[in-house]
Amino acid sequence: MNPPPICAPATALLPSAVALVRVSGAGLTARLAPLVALPEARKAALRTLRWDGFRERALVLYFPGPSSYTGEDVVEFQIHGNPRLAHRLLHHLGTLGIRLAEPGEFTRRALLNGKQGLLEVEALRDLVAAETDTQIRLAQARAGAQPAWITAARQALAPWLARAEAAVDYGEEEGILLNLDDLVADLAPLRERFHVEQSRTQAARHLRDGIRLALAGRPNAGKSTLFNALAGEDRAIVTEVPGTTRDVLEVRCEWRGLPLRLYDTAGLRETEDPVERLGVARVGPILQSADLILHLIPAGDEASDPVLDRALAPFSGKVVAVRTFGDRAVPEGPEPVISVPGDNLDALEAVLHERLLGGLAPEACLGALATERQGLLLEDLARQLDLLCGLDPACPPELPASLLQGAWGLLARLTGEDRAESALDALFSGFCLGK
Repeated sequence: MNPPPICAPATALLPSAVALVRVSGAGLTARLAPLVALPEARKAALRTLRWDGFRERALVLYFPGPSSYTGEDVVEFQIHGNPRLAHRLLHHLGTLGIRLAEPGEFTRRALLNGKQGLLEVEALRDLVAAETDTQIRLAQARAGAQPAWITAARQALAPWLARAEAAVDYGEEEGILLNLDDLVADLAPLRERFHVEQSRTQAARHLRDGIRLALAGRPNAGKSTLFNALAGEDRAIVTEVPGTTRDVLEVRCEWRGLPLRLYDTAGLRETEDPVERLGVARVGPILQSADLILHLIPAGDEASDPVLDRALAPFSGKVVAVRTFGDRAVPEGPEPVISVPGDNLDALEAVLHERLLGGLAPEACLGALATERQGLLLEDLARQLDLLCGLDPACPPELPASLLQGAWGLLARLTGEDRAESALDALFSGFCLGK
């Protein structure tokens, strides 16, 4: 039985030159007949839509299934961009038995009808949500065919899976043996590739989500100056008066190809000023959620600060000390040195690449898996191959057969061939109505 037809605005319902309303479902020629006579397939035509006293000239396109985005009949109406007019058209479509689509339902139908793969759908979602050039390129690189290493993994696993299952089912009767040494040697390149892809995925996830970078330090350590330099605009007030920043400032930007979620925090010190104390109290949650904390230390400072040491101690694994004002004094110690207002930030760029991208350039992450779901499945895949390669050669064939079956199933979940409805619900809830 065919699912009911759906409709949705494919453009924002705001005053504009044109509004696009999309419809998908089986048998739209007959269902839309009271509203409009559809034009020839895949050829735009001007038509007059008539309903409830309205008379609207619209550009109409008709894409018969299965050669359409969703695999069903699809009709698009380009009407004048009056929000109320679009609302009235959607309401009338409802009287024709065409219900309003749920978020992402058009793309969900494309997936279920085999028009798109799950990896491609996830890339499309990321493309719509991208905020920087790097994030757009990252999503576009994943929007085509599935990665070649997944196809290669299937080709490498398939014969060994068949041999292992044959050894389990017919080994004793037919004398079929599974040589684990040969298996491990043959799958060694695939195991190595899984670990390479893990590194690329970890870096790509930081680029996809945006690097949460918190600036911490004593008052007048150069935090706000660096914040403005990275943001590319004067967002924070910079003065010689200590304690100028009283609250957490946040900006999303792209700096040297790195998508940043940048946080400027109040200077950490003991203070009796009630407003400044509130600002200091808000620093903790920001440090907790940050991917990396830059502890800015002016080049002339020598002794450690007990207040800063206590505040940063719980986050020592993600704190990087950086010497600021390197142009004013000669710093001592191994810390990277930068100049603020931002004349020399190459050392900072190197730190971000090393700590968060594993030394990879953003361009090296193009085509890598990048979502949390994909990363977790890839982690499980690598673990399966590690366990497989660590088996005792004398073990029964049931053990390698089970691990090979597990790896095969993980690949199916990764590409969407083994679908879980709850996972699809979570995925498509992030789409807009007309997508």
